[in-house]
Amino acid sequence: MNILVTGGSGYIGSHTLIELIAKDHRVVVVDNLSNSSSESIRRVEKITGQKIVFYNVDLRDQNGLNKIFKDQDISAVIHFAGLKAVGESVEKPLLYYRNNLESTLSLLSSMDAYGVKKLVFSSSATVYGDPQKLPVSESHSHGATNPYGQTKQMIEQILKDVSASRQGWSITSLRYFNPIGAHESGLIGEDPDGPPNNLLPFVAQVAAGKRSIVKVFGDDYDTPDGTGVRDYIHVIDLARAHIAALDNLKKENEYKAYNVGTGKADSVLEMISAFESVSGKKVPFEIVGRRPGDIASCYADVSLIEKELGWKAELSIEDGCRSMWNWQQKNPNGYAK
Repeated sequence: MNILVTGGSGYIGSHTLIELIAKDHRVVVVDNLSNSSSESIRRVEKITGQKIVFYNVDLRDQNGLNKIFKDQDISAVIHFAGLKAVGESVEKPLLYYRNNLESTLSLLSSMDAYGVKKLVFSSSATVYGDPQKLPVSESHSHGATNPYGQTKQMIEQILKDVSASRQGWSITSLRYFNPIGAHESGLIGEDPDGPPNNLLPFVAQVAAGKRSIVKVFGDDYDTPDGTGVRDYIHVIDLARAHIAALDNLKKENEYKAYNVGTGKADSVLEMISAFESVSGKKVPFEIVGRRPGDIASCYADVSLIEKELGWKAELSIEDGCRSMWNWQQKNPNGYAK
């Protein structure tokens, strides 16, 4: 199939391109490069030996997006594009609502106009808010605690409504927990623009001496060691979940949502310790106040995706730390020359 991948030059998108190509899909990437680099596409081409069709287009550019659908015989879409930093979303909520909602509405309009009705959406476990029960199952009530999570929650509702319109849509949302790691080659990985918003890239930069210390946001949560507990999933496992979801887009007028995690819980301090173990580097840290929008614990019930899609996480947090350290060492400045 010809798969349009929005945000395909980003962290998760670029890893998913490799898995799509490995399954003999042809990929077309659209990305405005606002928080990613086209260098990732070049490196995916190096890894796969395949030339990738790339469009530098903002999804809110309806005419530009329509041209892509007109020129390419698109069979299905995987939608990664969007702003994604929780802290920034609290500071700039209008930016997040405008960008994430408008870009998705524009994409759906183009898909509808050109008869493309199969979609896998990049959602997030943030839609659950502060979980009332752990592990979190897909039936848990929604209650996002920050604008980023709210945009994912709103988009999921839009997708449910579109699927219920009885117009032949088949849509799956994948609710990610916490992606970590990098490709085994060390050619692609997470390349934050400025200070990392996620834990492991920051830990890796401190281990490499690029930053002086890791700030641990809060040690007074109701968790075993007082620090936040999350479900950390290797980006390769996450990429493969998209292939499983894509292969399952068969029934029309259906909307499905699946958790994508490991079902295991690890604290911030446990992740720092795991990284120290695989890298052989000491990672200094300091405890600071909690961040707005953060919650104590969140980890997945993954029984539904295992049962219905036959997908299961296979890689460990040590695998994630090891691959992240390999990426950091080979790319001390990310994709920058």
